[in-house]
Amino acid sequence: MTTVRLPLFPLNSVLYPGLVLPLNIFEERYRALMRELLKTPEDEPRRFAVVAIRDGHEVAPSAPGMPDPTSRPERGPAAGFGDDPVKAFHSVGCIADAATIRERDNGTFEVLATGTTRVRLVSVDASGAFLVAELEELPEDPGDEAGALAEGVLRAFRQYQKRLAGARERSLATGADLPDEPAVVSYLVAAAMMLDTPAKQRLLQAPDIASRLRDELKLLRAETAIIRNLPSLPASELTRGPTSLN
Repeated sequence: MTTVRLPLFPLNSVLYPGLVLPLNIFEERYRALMRELLKTPEDEPRRFAVVAIRDGHEVAPSAPGMPDPTSRPERGPAAGFGDDPVKAFHSVGCIADAATIRERDNGTFEVLATGTTRVRLVSVDASGAFLVAELEELPEDPGDEAGALAEGVLRAFRQYQKRLAGARERSLATGADLPDEPAVVSYLVAAAMMLDTPAKQRLLQAPDIASRLRDELKLLRAETAIIRNLPSLPASELTRGPTSLN
């Protein structure tokens, strides 16, 4: 098994190959990560890995009882991720290539990166200023009938867009501009659908492109039927916010 070591950036969302990732960096551990990436020459890839956090939030697990006002906030590269950070993250993520890293006057950063390659998380090193992961790059196997499935997904996605536009009373871009290459279709549709993080993660870690497209076809048909029969869209953003302990 060939592995690579890269800086690790955990997020409460899923990054797919080919998708653009804008980041606003303000935490010290991630500022240190960006300062390290800036040491790489501009003509070379400035790569780091993005993984989704399992509970969906970059916070330490909550404990029962009243908050302790005298306790100090957890600090360090693994803050909020427990004693074994690997358990806090989904096992499959995506390498990102930072095309733009701009440092502001206050030391924070604006970053624009693009997903490139799926990876499996092998281990996490928390001994430095930021997390570093050992990663196994995953192949993009086409699977069976990926081309035909991509055509079906595009048709279903156009219907999904129409229903979504009607429910939101605004127009969306048509699917006419979407590419027809199966791998690209599978990731663009996965990114565009209104799904929670676990569902998006399942699509990312599908064993091959055809499997991902089959799952998307089922999801698109189900979501389109739900939208058609609801007077308004569900408040999906509520599933992404922190849970109140009150």
